[in-house]
Formats: sequence, C-alpha cells, structure tokens
Amino acid sequence: MKLSVIVPAYNEEKTIWKVLDKLKSVELISGFQKEIVIVNDCSSDNTEGVAQRFIAENPQLEISYFRHEVNQGKGAALHTGFRRATGDYIIVQDADLEYDPQEFNILLKPVVDGYADVVYGSRFMGGRPHRILFFWHTIGNKFLTFLSNMFTNLNLTDMETCYKLFRSDLLKNLSLHEKRFGFEPEVTAKISKIPKIRIYEVGVSYYGRTYEEGKKINWKDGFRALYCIVRYGLGS
Repeated sequence: MKLSVIVPAYNEEKTIWKVLDKLKSVELISGFQKEIVIVNDCSSDNTEGVAQRFIAENPQLEISYFRHEVNQGKGAALHTGFRRATGDYIIVQDADLEYDPQEFNILLKPVVDGYADVVYGSRFMGGRPHRILFFWHTIGNKFLTFLSNMFTNLNLTDMETCYKLFRSDLLKNLSLHEKRFGFEPEVTAKISKIPKIRIYEVGVSYYGRTYEEGKKINWKDGFRALYCIVRYGLGS
C-alpha cells in the first residue's frame, strides 16, 4: 500500500525544506510506502530552487515536482496533486510547518484497522499540542464546522483541518471546483454524499503561524467557505 502526500506550496522557501525533511523521516505503519507530490503554485520566491535542491539531494525518495505558471490558489494546487498521485491513499501536507507529518500514522490507524475510508485530523479534540493564537479564527472555524455539519449530517469537530486522509479512488471520482480555501467545505460536502462512506476523526497537533510568519488565509476566505458550505451542501 502507498500513501501519496500532496504538498501545495506558495512562497514557502523558508519552510519547505524542513517540511520535506520531516516527510523524509516519517516511517509509516503496516508497511505503507510513501510518495511526495510537490505542487508549486507559481511562487515568487525561491520555493522552486529549494524544492529542486532537496529532490536532487534525495534521489532515493519517490518524489515529484509540478509548477503552475500562474498562481491559482491552494485548491487548484491540490487538484493538480490529486491527478498526479499514484498512491492508494492521499493526504495533504501544507508546506508551512503547522502540522506534524509524524502524526500520519494516527490518521492511518483507522484505515489499517479496517474501519475507515476517510480520516480527518482534528485540531480541537484529543490531548495534543495546540498553539494558542487567534480567538476569532477559532470561533470562525467552529462556526463553519457547525454549519457544514448541518448540511452534511456529520459530527466533525474540525472541517477546516488540513489533515484529511482519503482513499484515492473515492477522492479522484469527485468533481472538485474550488481553487482556493473553499476546497475544505467542498470536499467535505461531496465526500459525505458517497453511499456507505466511513469517515473517522482523530486528534492531531497544531503549530499555527501568525500572519507575520506567513499565514495566508483571511476573512474573505471565511465568507467563501460560507458560500461553499451552502452551495455544495445543497448539492450543486
């Protein structure tokens, strides 16, 4: 079995080497192999140079690199990565060090045990480290999750989490459209409609960034998420 790790990157020259190095060191349970798929969303810094140097210095890794010639957004980068992934399961790893790849095995365990098709890594459950940052972001995340749950009839605690582990065939059969941060509510709404889908949630750590440290999501993305929850929750 193989896990495809999709790494969308936009202006992450300061952190992408560290993220890739962390991914390199991850040993997956139950004999899972891993591939890394980097998608550079037309960064204006040296993200490409750092990523290419890492690839050149680690020829033993199964790692591929793709670049958008025009900046399209995180969702668009994920679409590219999903198409290129060859693994049995797919997970997203942002290039910003907010999530710890060593916790992949926490998400894989319900899969390995035969219980899950999809596993969400929640920042709001369990006893793992969680950086204390923005009150209104937390309220916004919980509100968006609550509203999403109303439409999907799920009981997630963290719909907006980066860590979502999907069975590849299920994910690739979805028709996904959102090119920015609307990906999260869209994929949640569409995955919830698959008959007999088995969705689990586990607690993960969260090492959040400030805007000075490079955080990119903003209040406009929150309004887009609201729109996406209603649009895709109603089935369009």
